[in-house]
Amino acid sequence: MTTSSQASEPDRPARPDARARSTLRVCCTLHALHDGLVDMLYALLPVLAEFFGLNYAQVGMIRAANKAATASLQIPAGLLSERIGERVLLIGGTALAGLAFLALGQVSGFPMVLAMFFLAGAGAAVQHPLSSAMITAAWSGPGRRAALGTYNTFGDIGKFAFMGLAVLLLGGGLSWTVPVTLFGVAALACAALAAWLLRDVSGPSHHGPAATASGPQLKTSGWGLKNPRAFAALGAVATLDSATRSGFLTFAAFLMIEKGLDVAWAGSAVLLALLGGMCGKFACGLIAERIGVARAIIVTELLTGIGIALVVMLPAIWGFALLPLLGVVLNGTSSVIYGSVGDLIEEGRHARAFGFVYTLGSVCGIVAPLAYGALADAIGVQQSMLIAALTILLTLPLCIPLSTARAFPALRRPT
Repeated sequence: MTTSSQASEPDRPARPDARARSTLRVCCTLHALHDGLVDMLYALLPVLAEFFGLNYAQVGMIRAANKAATASLQIPAGLLSERIGERVLLIGGTALAGLAFLALGQVSGFPMVLAMFFLAGAGAAVQHPLSSAMITAAWSGPGRRAALGTYNTFGDIGKFAFMGLAVLLLGGGLSWTVPVTLFGVAALACAALAAWLLRDVSGPSHHGPAATASGPQLKTSGWGLKNPRAFAALGAVATLDSATRSGFLTFAAFLMIEKGLDVAWAGSAVLLALLGGMCGKFACGLIAERIGVARAIIVTELLTGIGIALVVMLPAIWGFALLPLLGVVLNGTSSVIYGSVGDLIEEGRHARAFGFVYTLGSVCGIVAPLAYGALADAIGVQQSMLIAALTILLTLPLCIPLSTARAFPALRRPT
């Protein structure tokens, strides 16, 4: 194919090579691992509270320490990766998380528990921005969004697998140190596997189909924003989307209980939403390729608002049954958002941009539950969730800058 024919077909995806596919497989594996380590805390915290005699404030401190470490280190990880490469940090962070979980099984007091979860969160901080940057560098064209959607899906697969295994082992009467040690060993094994499979990746991901298609790359300064207005709009959408998702999932079980559902059934509300989310994260990335990013965000966020409102207003059993469908759009929009970051950033600056966007999500994961919790105390869970349903609609006008970003055909509906 000549240079002129390439220029006339800018939207045709490059065929991924073996290296791109290998990068995607490794990043998907690490995503499943790290998200699984984070979410298995939901099953582990009650056991730790009983074993160490913790109060609710101390339980909250464990979760906050883990999240705070991740939130505070994602941008620095992205910046550092531009100097030493994603591979070293990705392997090192995974190994750190594994060592923290192994050490957790040997601690004897609350301060050390807190410290180990902080270290595990620090290790997890590298995974989202660096894996996303590596996939973005390895894949080009519309296929990039599908690859990132696949990557996002594996996060939910890991949450299900690790949380389910933790519940199974703890429910079988085993000590909490057994799953903790098992997961620590798994993390170290994944770090070793990544070191082997990514052995050809020695520096920052400034290469790959996306980087080489147009010839030599110019040195990029600053944050490499192609369109600051569109990037700001995408960041605002990510903030509102993450806040709504975190708030709803935190209080989904309490919503079902307030509506009269049995506690045992209400406890599986989050799992049902995550089940739908596994499908949604993959499907929504593909949908965005067909109808464009702005339209995909409008459709999914509108359906999210309507879905939350229906879960609140319908009888308990019908609202409960609707949760998997709600989960499709509630979790699926993130694939559209993260899959679009690379379209707005120059090559060589993807890691810091992903670090910024993922940090917004992590901060929302800390702040949103507190805010909606305060609202629930003041006006009730159902009313606070209706506010969440209205809040997500604020993303709709923010799609205007995305639909009019002339320099980025990937952000507009394909013709």
